[in-house]
Amino acid sequence: MTFRPPKGTDDILPPASQAWRRVLGTFDSLAERYGYELAITPIFEATEVFERGVGEGTDVVQKEMYTFEDKGGRSLTLRPEATASMVRAYLGSGSQTPMKLAYSGPMFRYERPQAGRRRQFWQVGVEYLGEDAAGADIEVIELGYRFYQDIGLEGLEVQLNSLGDPADRAGYRSALVDFLTGIADRLSDDSRRRIDTNPLRVFDSKQDRDKLAGAPLPIDYLSDAARAHYEQVTAGLEEAGIPFSENGLLVRGLDYYTRTVFEYVATGLDAAQNAVGGGGRYDGLAEALGGRHVPAVGFSLGVDRILLAMGEGGGEPAPLDAFVVVADEARRAAATGLVRKLRETGLRADIEPGARSVKAQFRAADRRRATAAIVVGDEWDDGEVTLRLLESGDEQRVGNDAEIISTHIGSETS
Repeated sequence: MTFRPPKGTDDILPPASQAWRRVLGTFDSLAERYGYELAITPIFEATEVFERGVGEGTDVVQKEMYTFEDKGGRSLTLRPEATASMVRAYLGSGSQTPMKLAYSGPMFRYERPQAGRRRQFWQVGVEYLGEDAAGADIEVIELGYRFYQDIGLEGLEVQLNSLGDPADRAGYRSALVDFLTGIADRLSDDSRRRIDTNPLRVFDSKQDRDKLAGAPLPIDYLSDAARAHYEQVTAGLEEAGIPFSENGLLVRGLDYYTRTVFEYVATGLDAAQNAVGGGGRYDGLAEALGGRHVPAVGFSLGVDRILLAMGEGGGEPAPLDAFVVVADEARRAAATGLVRKLRETGLRADIEPGARSVKAQFRAADRRRATAAIVVGDEWDDGEVTLRLLESGDEQRVGNDAEIISTHIGSETS
């Protein structure tokens, strides 16, 4: 019996989990402020949801999905990404009005494990479903950028491109195939195979990226409508103060994207791991799943990759505001009740559940990085406790009311 998690997966425990809690909490709060409501979908779906939605010619579907047959003979797949599931859920709801949805959860891809690329990885994201205006693209890109600002990720760059509409792709595809055929002898085996089946995916090949100088770009083949949409997006981002650069080679790795595509790039990471999130518009995905036309735009952000970019992997345990020390076991019930009331005031408070010496309890308070120790002893009978600030050692007797204690801790640390 081994106590290690499966290859490519991780146990996230304290203190490393504190950074996860902060990132996930920040995203949830920001998404709610932007009007995105929580959506929860199954971790596994019918395999065809991803085959039809993500694209049978993608590496995700061909090489990376965890697919299995259940006891009823149905082919199911652990979700490799969330967007196809979210669109499937929207269609299943029968809604005819736009929805702004946010999600958070684990995804699964069979890849070679490395830093920032795990077989089980966590994503947060939003989907703006049922809206074709460029304003939706702008809002989604801005939300992601503001999230990175809120968590303090520095060195972030937004890269932007447009893939145009499906009708724009015909002329572009022909020009791209001609170009790739001309340099086929210099391309990797994977890229050569994709020339006839899915030539746009060659842009995803980091092995061949330096060989694509002079390749035709999707943005040069945009229709008037697609170009106008793209110009509205760029103008809106400038107005919102979102810095971005245009990257004509950016296509993203999934087949469902149309028009706007974007990535958030952490410039401090290696090129193979620097994309910390991204997304785009996918107006044809609902129809690919067999539903009606639903214009939509969204993004997904990789929490593992974000924490890698921030250098967050360990550190100290989360600090407490107050640690209650029981100086007299006869007053344990009163001390436990005080902890409960301190928590109700919003303080992060804790107590040792069993009998320990006062010295051992103070050591526990130090380990928990508590701001203050609240000593419950004989003074309780006078309606007071002893409050000691652990960093300075200063102490005073204060009223044993939780609100009074909370006010004192707040004033001493402000």
